[in-house]
Amino acid sequence: MVGQVTLAYPVASRVREHVRLLGILWMAMSAVSVLGGVILGIIANTLLAHSQEFTIPNFHAGFLPPLLTAVAGFILMKGLVEFLAGWGLLTHQPWARLVTLVLAFLALFHVPFGTALGIFSLWVLLPLESEREYEAMAQQQAA
Repeated sequence: MVGQVTLAYPVASRVREHVRLLGILWMAMSAVSVLGGVILGIIANTLLAHSQEFTIPNFHAGFLPPLLTAVAGFILMKGLVEFLAGWGLLTHQPWARLVTLVLAFLALFHVPFGTALGIFSLWVLLPLESEREYEAMAQQQAA
């Protein structure tokens, strides 16, 4: 008989198991946001740009194209930040946890998918032990 052999498995944790899925979901949410921003921008600058031709009594629609273009720009910027947060989570960037937590709180108002993603993000990243583990993962990635 030669000696006893023990197998060591990595300790499973909430952050290590779910951070990859979380990054992918934030990138998917980013794609939906960008698509919505592009569609709103197209509508604002094509269909509503000619709204003066279709007159409705007591309604002046000249303010709609610039307003909706600005809203589309904000939606596109939000999509970019969501993409960066997802990429940061996938590559274990130190700043990605904080950015994702801010986005998760804002996503709670976007029923139903944003709410689900926000709750999942908060469940994975908000506890104190999650912060410690994510920092360790980021340091390990940097080394």
